[in-house]
Amino acid sequence: MIYYGYYSHIDGMFLVGITRFLYQRRVVMILETGIMIENAITYVKQIFAADSSGHDYHHTIRVYRLAVEIAKQENADMQIVQLAALLHDVDDAKLSPETYASKRKAVDFMKGNGVDNEIIETVCKIIEEVSFAGNDSVVPSTIEGKCVQDADRLDAIGAIGIARAFAYGGSKGRKIYDPEIKPLINMSKKEYQQNQNSTSINHFYEKLLLLKDMMNTDAAKEKAWHRQFIMESYLEEFMAEWEGERRYVRSEFL
Repeated sequence: MIYYGYYSHIDGMFLVGITRFLYQRRVVMILETGIMIENAITYVKQIFAADSSGHDYHHTIRVYRLAVEIAKQENADMQIVQLAALLHDVDDAKLSPETYASKRKAVDFMKGNGVDNEIIETVCKIIEEVSFAGNDSVVPSTIEGKCVQDADRLDAIGAIGIARAFAYGGSKGRKIYDPEIKPLINMSKKEYQQNQNSTSINHFYEKLLLLKDMMNTDAAKEKAWHRQFIMESYLEEFMAEWEGERRYVRSEFL
């Protein structure tokens, strides 16, 4: 009994010590992650400082916030979601074709901030899977990827999505609308990427209006229906005004 009590006391002290160590380590990890995320925010702000195509710093932050919100409901790994959301555009094929294949900018940032190789690989895979690719679009293989993809797609639709569509079209010299140029439906990834003779209005039919039914999570699906309604209402109004069918009386809006 004496030895039993002695070793129980030692065991208790050991458990207290381990618990304290793990708690302190957890606090350190939280602080380190917070610093890394702040560094990532600063990094993308620098990269997209001059962007006017709708893929600017504010787009990244909106995607980041949406992804975190969705991730909480899906019990996803928050660090992976945060990193993938913040870095999802730094090596985008449209914006940085020279680093797209290697994901060099994302990898260099993560290595420079001490991210484990396993996490780097996971984040890069999410970045690879997140983009729309016509009929070749993929459903991400992880819940973290689904959270980020949904967040990115939510920011492509609704009122923000409308603004971004015309900002991107303008940056590429696209026409707003041309009735002679018909939208191309059911494109492959290659066809979608090579479709240079489109218009900003066509982009709604070639991509944006398709995204609602491509959401992965319940949280994103719930948000998407309202944003879809906003786009459909806008397009109806646009076409009516284009055809000169609208005849308003000012008093109707007073």
